Amino acid sequence: MTRINTNVPSLVAQNRLQASNADLQQALTRLSTGLRINSGADDPAGLIASEALRSEVTSLGRAISNTRRASQIISTADSALGQTSNLLNDIRGLVVEAANSGALSDEEIAANQLQIDSSLEAINRIAQTTTFQGRKLLDGSLDFVSSAGAIASLSDVNIDQANLGTTGRIDVAIDIKSAAQQASVSVSDTAFNAADVDPPATNSVATKTIDIVVGGETVTITGNADFASVTITDDAASNATATAVNTAGAVEITFDGDSNPSDVQDVLDALNGIEGLVATSDGPGTGTVISADAAASANTADGTDVGLEVTGAGLDDLTVNYTAGTDADVVATFDVDTNTLNVALGTTTSNNTLTNIKSKIDALTDLTSTIVDDAGDALTGFDDLTVSTADLPAEATGTKITAGLKDTLVFQLNGADGAETFNFGAGTSLAQIKAAVNLVSDSTGVTADDTGGLSFTSDAYGSDALVNIEIISEGALGEFESSLSSTRQTGSDIEATINGVEASAKGNTFSINTSTLDLSLTVDEGSTTDFTFSITGGGALFQLGPDVTSNQQARLGIGSVSTGQLGGVSGRLYELGSGQAKSLTNDVNGAARIIDEVVDKVTSLRGRLGAFQATSLESNLVSLNETLSNLEEAESSIRDADFAQESANLTRAQILVQSGTNVLSLANQNPQNVLSLLR
Repeated sequence: MTRINTNVPSLVAQNRLQASNADLQQALTRLSTGLRINSGADDPAGLIASEALRSEVTSLGRAISNTRRASQIISTADSALGQTSNLLNDIRGLVVEAANSGALSDEEIAANQLQIDSSLEAINRIAQTTTFQGRKLLDGSLDFVSSAGAIASLSDVNIDQANLGTTGRIDVAIDIKSAAQQASVSVSDTAFNAADVDPPATNSVATKTIDIVVGGETVTITGNADFASVTITDDAASNATATAVNTAGAVEITFDGDSNPSDVQDVLDALNGIEGLVATSDGPGTGTVISADAAASANTADGTDVGLEVTGAGLDDLTVNYTAGTDADVVATFDVDTNTLNVALGTTTSNNTLTNIKSKIDALTDLTSTIVDDAGDALTGFDDLTVSTADLPAEATGTKITAGLKDTLVFQLNGADGAETFNFGAGTSLAQIKAAVNLVSDSTGVTADDTGGLSFTSDAYGSDALVNIEIISEGALGEFESSLSSTRQTGSDIEATINGVEASAKGNTFSINTSTLDLSLTVDEGSTTDFTFSITGGGALFQLGPDVTSNQQARLGIGSVSTGQLGGVSGRLYELGSGQAKSLTNDVNGAARIIDEVVDKVTSLRGRLGAFQATSLESNLVSLNETLSNLEEAESSIRDADFAQESANLTRAQILVQSGTNVLSLANQNPQNVLSLLR
């Protein structure tokens, strides 16, 4: 079909040429920009994803920059703290040297004090001048702001990290379940003689015991060896409840028969009213009324139940010896050279009563005597008991008992700080043992106390506290080892929760480390008081992630390292200065304790900053860089042009444009063929 008004082939060629020109233009654009997506029309979904990835890449780049900046700040602070540590080590050396006061002159100690003063000034200067881009790092301005200082039982607080969230504060609740305990070992009183006791020497005297049954109870009558029988009679006319007489060894008990009959207690009272007799009952019996001619003697037995105990003031040993004398009365003599008491009985038997013998002994200088039973308990009622020359008491000896240890003792005492060996002799008092142990308590960590008995207690609290007593040797009479409550005891750490989280504890110090809170608290010794406080601000806030949210931030507390703030339970660093309480001339031991605590605190701060830098910052930096690489790769795969593909597309488009142009030229020549028809 041949038409001239409408050249359809030309129109088709034009359309294809236009499309080829568009493809050529697109290929040229992509190759010139390097991007596959240059406008939303190129790939709307891809553009959206690409722009989102670009935003994340930008945020990650800033997070990486922030992390590097934070690491630089920590490095700056750590460098300054390193200098502070060097100064503290120098101070510690000067304190130790000054303790050698026996070898150092006053001038040398004063020179050490001047060096310490200079070091303290340098530490304060470091605290005030350590800055990063004008921000001070060690003056306390980066420490957390809290109300913990108002807690009376809280002796030290370190808030390392805290996430204050959107509210800008954290409330901290402390629940102490049990207080930290010291290690303690006690010694019972049985290990010691309570007081000086002069040597007791007891000679027993032969006696006779008779049991009778009265009112259903067994009544035991003990008396002189010459009493032989017991009879009970009834006197209807008597108004007395019961009476008893001892005539020529025959005991007769008479009670009334009226409307108020006697009972067993009446019989006991009557018998005990006779000099030389003692009556006891096994009771309780039937409580029946006693009738005339009641039970007579039974179960007669000889015994050695009564005697004289002799003690001598200021003597180490005492011997008592009874002999048959030649004088009518008792003669008592005392040989001070041999510490021997000789008692010669009288030829007149009536003079040989315990009362008379006692009076002769008591008349001697530094000797006293007491009527006792065979258990050594004082007795009454036997004053007229006669010592028979036919049955003389055996010789009695006694050894002086001295207050304090019962025998020699050697033991080793171990504490958390070291061990010491102690050697004590018999008679060493509680106060002397206490003084010896406390003299070296700084090297053992154990203190002795003699209040209410002897005890050994660790200075420290917690599971590291130790009291261990090892008995090396003890005399045969000693009871120290058997009187120990334990040979080894350790203390216990405080048990507490912080905001419901079980805290790690050591002694009186406990801490938690969670994603939102990292802090350490130290309470007063043995405190069980619960308390609360709030963290309301402060700290160095570092933005470590690409999103401005609390879980991508870290807030680190850096306390002041000035001499007024550095310290612990023993005191503050400034106290080591001239004229202060812990200067070298006032309290070198206290200075040593403070400097040890300060060194530990600064070292702990450096360790905490280093851990934050190594774990939080460096690991975050690695993670961010890896994430950034992945996101950039993802964004590149979406948006960047593939040059190989686009080069091929360009070549194709160029060929299509050239061929399209030629085809269009041919199509435009088709209408000219009509002229041949008209010729």
